[in-house]
Amino acid sequence: MNRDPLPQPLKRQLSTNTGFKFFGLVDAVAKHNEPTTTQMDALERSYNATSEYIMGSSEFADLILQVHPQGSRALGTIIRPMRQRPEGFDIDSVLRLKRAAMQKYGQDPAALINDLHAVVKRYAEAHGLALKRWERCVTLEYADGMCVDITPIIDDPRVGIRYGDTHARVPDRRLKLFEPTNPKGLSDAFSMAARVQAVFSVSKAMTLDEAIVRGELQPLPDAVEVQSRLLSRLVQLLKLHRNVAFGTAAMGPDFSPKSVFITVLAATAYASRAPIAHDSPLDLLLDIVDMMPLFIRREPLVGGGEYWELPNQTAPGDNLASGMNTPQHQQAYLQWHLRLKADLQDVLECIEQRRGLDELLQIVQRCFGGRAAQAVRELEAPRAGSPSGRRLVTVGTAGTGALLLPSRGHTFYGD
Repeated sequence: MNRDPLPQPLKRQLSTNTGFKFFGLVDAVAKHNEPTTTQMDALERSYNATSEYIMGSSEFADLILQVHPQGSRALGTIIRPMRQRPEGFDIDSVLRLKRAAMQKYGQDPAALINDLHAVVKRYAEAHGLALKRWERCVTLEYADGMCVDITPIIDDPRVGIRYGDTHARVPDRRLKLFEPTNPKGLSDAFSMAARVQAVFSVSKAMTLDEAIVRGELQPLPDAVEVQSRLLSRLVQLLKLHRNVAFGTAAMGPDFSPKSVFITVLAATAYASRAPIAHDSPLDLLLDIVDMMPLFIRREPLVGGGEYWELPNQTAPGDNLASGMNTPQHQQAYLQWHLRLKADLQDVLECIEQRRGLDELLQIVQRCFGGRAAQAVRELEAPRAGSPSGRRLVTVGTAGTGALLLPSRGHTFYGD
């Protein structure tokens, strides 16, 4: 494990204007890659209908404490999948059972997964849906890459640990045991990290005139919403870049880091770095990206290589880096992280040096995919019905594919 003190934030030579434009780009790209309202409504209906069906089943009716979401939908970091990589567009549902369920399933974890599979299979057959059974959950598959992952857990409160009241045990069919877990605790920990107040240098703080950005002043949002949206947008950006960088999973072994690994690393880095004074929100975001690998505990193995650990602070014994402990996964993550830093730098230099829209679109598409490039293209296009004399923030020079951004105040805060 790296036990050295964390370095101070780098002093980056980027203008305030570049920071505003970059966060405007990030916000537009993230929104363009979120599920549509129609898709979200469909997922919500599927989540509710499936949950109610399981809660009314003879197998679980008397054992259920609650059903609740987990993962990207609960955290506000959900993105639509690429056609080649459907991972990420789902609602993760947790079937939380009473402690009494351990009397029935404690000696046979596989029986819990099998009973859940039997219940959901009846629902799937009645609605013409595909169903998969995994080691710890079952997955209902819908059209267009949508799915509902359902994970059963048994309540196991732990006094003395953070969020211990929602600590639980999750069955693993392959290992034939129950492992520690705390999906609601992880969600609460993410929200808590997002509430950490960021500190920015007074000498470099944005003035009111800078915040107006030539035309539109929006009221300052609630501080909690600001911090939460900044962290959620960062995670969405990381997941988009991950999906593009690792391409089509079906073409070979998939060594891409899982979303929970990326999300917890980003949240841990944010909570640690936000209280340190940064020149700007952009400096904070880039510092978080820089620091992420330093929060992985890396222990050398006797025969060579490393064992990685990212402890789940809400469920002692749960290693969120367990899926990273092959040389291929570790090397893939480190290479991806270097590429991520280089690609972010390319985007920022393009904006800072005013190279124009054409080059920026090429870079964005290479780094974050076609939908991201389309989002920037639409951000540049005049809004329908807006007056021809509308004031724009211009990047680049006339005749070079200049990027014309609608004047915005604090676009990096979201709506």
